[in-house]
Amino acid sequence: MELKKTFIVAIVLSIIGLTSWEMYWRSQGFYPNLEDNKDLWALERSKLENASQEDVVFLGSSRVLFDIQKDEWKKVTGNRPIQLASAGASPLPIFRDIVENTEFTGTIIVGVTPGLFFSTTFPLAPPWDSPQKRVDYYYDRTYAQRANYFLSSPLQKNLVLMSANELEWTDDLDLKALLKKIKIGDRMGEGMPPIYNFFNVTDDRNISMTLKTSSDTAFANSITRVWEFYGKEAPPPDKESTMAFFVEDAKKFMIKGGNLILLRCPSSGGAKERENHGFPRIEYWDQLLIQTKAKGYHYEDYESINKFVCPEWSHLSVRNARIFTTEIARIMKNDGALTIPNNQ
Repeated sequence: MELKKTFIVAIVLSIIGLTSWEMYWRSQGFYPNLEDNKDLWALERSKLENASQEDVVFLGSSRVLFDIQKDEWKKVTGNRPIQLASAGASPLPIFRDIVENTEFTGTIIVGVTPGLFFSTTFPLAPPWDSPQKRVDYYYDRTYAQRANYFLSSPLQKNLVLMSANELEWTDDLDLKALLKKIKIGDRMGEGMPPIYNFFNVTDDRNISMTLKTSSDTAFANSITRVWEFYGKEAPPPDKESTMAFFVEDAKKFMIKGGNLILLRCPSSGGAKERENHGFPRIEYWDQLLIQTKAKGYHYEDYESINKFVCPEWSHLSVRNARIFTTEIARIMKNDGALTIPNNQ
């Protein structure tokens, strides 16, 4: 009987403690949000196993994640796309996986963020290692890992205290993240500014910028400081290797009947200045189109989408992302770009 009472007291105290912890963080302005982790990416990748020639797949980095909104794309094209872009990553490893390991011959739209697309082919470099790990996880994940995700997903969507991410945002609330906030002496890495989570995620990886980022200039500026830091720390681009690697896969994909489209999403402020200076369009974007012979859409070429201002220089607000998606989908559709060519 005494053991039973102790157990009940422990349960009650645990519930009170968790409830208090949850209420505290909600009072600080936090809210539940799904993680964009390797499990969610793998679920989206699994859609390719039964994808048809009518399907559209998006690859790239975070600009494609933020700027392409699935509902708007479907309204224009009638097709809900598969979103396989990966934040802070090169699209090259994921594109190669699709070309080499699937029979998919539909449409692949590759977002070209110059600093990441042309960054590297070195396997241990973060822009390459990160997406490659997601590809490897897709093939290697166990049934236990799949079950664990399905059990944790409802908790992530309903409990703030489950806030965590593979990218380790400064405002994550898991134990590992909270311990990192404790300052003990002079720790290594203090020079990097804090980076806060600034997007929302749905079950099928439709990602959008938070309203706070687009309405709170001070918060948006905290993100731009991170982009400035990475811009200063980034090594020189490896144009030759990245171009050759991608062109090889692009030709393979188109030869087997696939439809390849390249997309340059908007940037502004310091990010745009850095890209214009470090990645001149004529030497990078134009050469990529020439060598791949793929269709290409650059936001600067269209009046309806070339005047957006990104709140933190690199991604569109949810409102502008909806407009951008609608307009670019209409442009591609009217051009016939989303139709699989018969001569391939």
